[in-house]
Amino acid sequence: MQLADPSTVLGDFSGVSLEHFGVVSTFTRRDDRYFVRTEGPDGALQDYEVAYTFGVRPLQQYLVRLPGGRLQALSLAWDARPHAAGGQRWFDLVPGERVPPGDVLHWTKPSHTWNAQCAECHSTNLRKGYDAATDTYATAWSDLDVGCEACHGPGSLHVAWAEAAAKDPLAPSTDAARGLVAGLRRAEPARWVLDPGAAIARREPPRSEHAEVEACAPCHARRSTLHEGRLPSQPLLDTHRPALVEEGLYEDDGQMRDEVYNWGSFLQSPMYAAGVTCSDCHDPHSLELRVEADALCGRCHRPDVFATPAHHHHPPESSGARCVSCHTPARTYMVVDVRHDHSFRVPRPDLSVALGTPSTCTDCHANRSARWAAERVAHWFPSGRSGRPHYADALHAGRVGSADAVQRLADVAQDSREPAIVRASALARLAGQAGGGGADAVLRAAAEPDPLLRLAALDAGARLDAPTRLSAFAPLLRDPLRAVRIEAGRLLADVPPAQWRAADRAALADALAEYRAAQLVRADLPDAHVNLGLLHARLGELDAARTEYETAIRLAPWFVPAHVNLADLDRVQGRNEEGVAALRRALELAPQQAEVHYALGLALVRVARRDEALSSLARAAELAPDEPRYALAWALALQDAGQGERAFQVLETARVRHPADRDLLVTLATLSRDAGRAEAARRYARSLVDAYPEDPEARALLAELEAEGRPAPPGHPFNASPGGAP
Repeated sequence: MQLADPSTVLGDFSGVSLEHFGVVSTFTRRDDRYFVRTEGPDGALQDYEVAYTFGVRPLQQYLVRLPGGRLQALSLAWDARPHAAGGQRWFDLVPGERVPPGDVLHWTKPSHTWNAQCAECHSTNLRKGYDAATDTYATAWSDLDVGCEACHGPGSLHVAWAEAAAKDPLAPSTDAARGLVAGLRRAEPARWVLDPGAAIARREPPRSEHAEVEACAPCHARRSTLHEGRLPSQPLLDTHRPALVEEGLYEDDGQMRDEVYNWGSFLQSPMYAAGVTCSDCHDPHSLELRVEADALCGRCHRPDVFATPAHHHHPPESSGARCVSCHTPARTYMVVDVRHDHSFRVPRPDLSVALGTPSTCTDCHANRSARWAAERVAHWFPSGRSGRPHYADALHAGRVGSADAVQRLADVAQDSREPAIVRASALARLAGQAGGGGADAVLRAAAEPDPLLRLAALDAGARLDAPTRLSAFAPLLRDPLRAVRIEAGRLLADVPPAQWRAADRAALADALAEYRAAQLVRADLPDAHVNLGLLHARLGELDAARTEYETAIRLAPWFVPAHVNLADLDRVQGRNEEGVAALRRALELAPQQAEVHYALGLALVRVARRDEALSSLARAAELAPDEPRYALAWALALQDAGQGERAFQVLETARVRHPADRDLLVTLATLSRDAGRAEAARRYARSLVDAYPEDPEARALLAELEAEGRPAPPGHPFNASPGGAP
């Protein structure tokens, strides 16, 4: 990030224009000032002066000032690549569509606000300075760009330590200095040793800490901020909450999908497990690789073993012979920015065949299928990894709701051979499984040494009963890491006071105070206020919850979860008509969002507007056919409206898509029984037991239905005369 002047601006501001879906933007220069004439928040063309440049290669963005202390990143960017690579042009960062004013992705909206979205990682010692009362920023920093202290910590602490050490080398002067020095000491020097006969080097000594990766993680992980003013010596989870291998961010096999910035990928890798750090490959000061291309890999992986056709099966010097082609597949973000996956995985086109995950093989061989690639790899490596178990199977089962998803996810969560981030991701996906289960895995994870597992156990523990939650998670209220403490507080907030010990109750109060403070760090973003509203609702503080939801809507009228949660609060308070109105406003903002149609349909059921409810529930099921609860709600509404046959059709169609969904099978069995379709009811109940053999309710339902289908023994009450039967 740099002040905009002739030495920093790369784009063509000579009066050229760019047309994007009918909007013509013009780029001009007046002496040493730069201007962009483009569409403003009201749809009219306006001149905006460029305040700062943002980035150098492969693209450069431009920041302009808007009221309230906001710096906004224009969606128009300069392609800084050479002409020969397609660069030296203006382009829009949303190339395939027009983003109108008022849309959440318009450049004037919070998604493009530098103060909230970019500044923390692109400046040093940032203080966001957001004032919720006035909705304004007074953002300050020590260095405009990423300076030395961003990675090495405050120089003042180093000076304080040095002065104190001159008097007493064993007594750094402050807690902060002690933490910084401890972090520096953990970054122990190491060397990579290639033992005789070994193909891959090993670290000497073995790594016992991950201080360096933790120092890089806050800006190289997909995460949310919990606390400002982080020191490089602090663990990531003390100041941030990172994303796991989540749907939408990663593929089921852990490959990056959205922009995840490498940390979550790297933690999955065998390199991380072996003790490799970022600076083993990257020079953090020059921002370049230590050495170029395959020579970098060859420092630890013997070239005579790996850089040969016997290993890569491609012509020497071809692109397919390069290590990165197969082991760090690339994806393009921001139209022109090519980034490599840092999970350093072995290609598994067999998973692409089975699960539909991307295949690095067909990235290059675009005219070939994943099946072709899988067959070639199996031929080359008959004893290789193709067909071996992979955590992708469990994560995929959890995403689609397979019958065996709970067991698969629980197995991965408890497998110490898997990367901690993968185990944590399996735990998190347990939370979304129908029928519950996996409680043992969740409870064990609560005591794991890796904080990602403890945090994920809290995610997955929401469906446990209050006494079990309290017993398992109360110790985590005192966890050394803020992310774990505050999540434990949120999860336990609704446990009745009578069940608490006094000491734990005090720890809960501290954790909830930290949770509120963590949300207020992000008070300029609507989801923070929704989180606070949900906490208030769990505590029974309904008026305070309403205030937070309304604050979120005021900040971001387009933020649908605020409307949906406000409508749910209206339901709780018996204000159903107001809830309907809130959801209709949300629907105006997001007419294609199934969740809003679903919530509106349920609200209309409560106010006895049956026809409107049926229409809304049908639309939800149509928009999201992969969400079985929408089809279930629609079918039950049809049944209630006397359209039983149509209800069965909807349920059966959904069951075909989700053959092991517990709620669908229970509903089909019970409705079939009530409709006199005894054999169909038993068939659905058998499917339910097959899918959930450990579910006592499923077994009880099947036993009941099978008993109804058998002749009663002599003397049984069912054989009594009419009028005498129970």
